[in-house]
Amino acid sequence: MEYVAVLLPSIVVGLIFWFAMKSIFNADKSERQAEARAKAEAEERAAKPLNGSDPDAGK
Repeated sequence: MEYVAVLLPSIVVGLIFWFAMKSIFNADKSERQAEARAKAEAEERAAKPLNGSDPDAGK
């Protein structure tokens, strides 16, 4: 039982650290995916031809 009392705090702190790092990496992955989606949408909008797409362009 002494070993459990000695090792338990380190195990708990290790688990907290692991969950915190997992959360940070998941947030980073989600942010990178959202940024890639936004960049792709912006490039798609930039690639559209301007002639005929805006009815108010000739006014």
